[in-house]
Amino acid sequence: MSGSTLVTNIGELVTNDPSLGDGPLGLRRHAAVVIDNGRVAWIGDARTAPAADTVLDADGRAALPGFVDSHAHLVFAGDRAAEFGARMAGEAYTGGGIRTTVAATRAAGDDELRANVARLRGEALRQGTTTIEIKSGYGLSVADEARSLRIAREFTDETTFLGAHVVPAGRDPDDYVAEVCGEMLGACTPYAKWVDVFCERGAFDGEQSRAVLEAGRAAGLGLRVHANQLDEGPGVRLAVELGAASADHCTHLSDSDVAALAGGDTVATLLPGAEFSTRSPYPDARRLLDAGATVALATDCNPGSSYTSSMPFCVALAVREMRMTPAEALWAATVGGARALRRDDVGVLRVGARADLLLLDAPSYLHLAYRPGVPLVSTVLLNGVPL
Repeated sequence: MSGSTLVTNIGELVTNDPSLGDGPLGLRRHAAVVIDNGRVAWIGDARTAPAADTVLDADGRAALPGFVDSHAHLVFAGDRAAEFGARMAGEAYTGGGIRTTVAATRAAGDDELRANVARLRGEALRQGTTTIEIKSGYGLSVADEARSLRIAREFTDETTFLGAHVVPAGRDPDDYVAEVCGEMLGACTPYAKWVDVFCERGAFDGEQSRAVLEAGRAAGLGLRVHANQLDEGPGVRLAVELGAASADHCTHLSDSDVAALAGGDTVATLLPGAEFSTRSPYPDARRLLDAGATVALATDCNPGSSYTSSMPFCVALAVREMRMTPAEALWAATVGGARALRRDDVGVLRVGARADLLLLDAPSYLHLAYRPGVPLVSTVLLNGVPL
């Protein structure tokens, strides 16, 4: 679509800019938005909206920024439905199934991997995710990690090198960390914006995680950390110390972990789909929010522990299971995710921001949690273009 677009007759507009409307979400009623060249050009009352080349009538629907999913693992082959069934029958989640996906991913061709990413990216987009981060981590060899990131880069600029996901079977941990920090990092850096590490028992300890993160930073990559999913550990404090953009999972936190997150600029990215899929305790979002930490929500879409691409589902889980208000959960799924990616052009609707906008088949954003599981996203505009 060329030229400008007027989205008008919006019943409730979420801008996420308090200067533009009521409360932290910057709510406006009976609103309109003008989009030009993929950016928001004007926001105001529908009755005073300027003319545009094309008009999209929202017919009283709620409009909100596109979701920002800052944690997803989409480059893989196969699934682990049997593992999920076993967990639902009482087996504990340990993370060991990652190696099953590694074997399937290594055996898959480029076209198979690319088709799977396209399928999942399409699912997410139809449910309103307009910005998504995609990690590697199911190759765990120099060639397969570089291949994973090369394919991921075809779908997003927010790509993350996760060679330090687990230690491959039969490898010495310290030798593998040296490879991740050396040859593998060199092969992956051209396709990656971020580096990540699974700092957790059974994966990488604090010293190994520090080595990976510092090597990635020296190569020019931003930092992200899988931290404190299975138990308390050094991951969160390491993330804050090194200035990582996000510490992800944050399920088991000490008082010092919470204080560190509240006192720094590292975002606590919560992944309730993982707790849902592993029958594990949910993170205490209320504790983090009340302490003043910045919280994001993301799907953690992966074939083992959170096989969902739905940000609306995660919003509903956050409200029901993590004691977030609907407004807090929506903010975390939009602005929070943007901050976890160090972005200020997405997750908001204000003049100059990217025109990623959703229309809901509902009069208010509250329906995202009020009507869980219902496909409420009726229209998605990506860079101002309806999909």
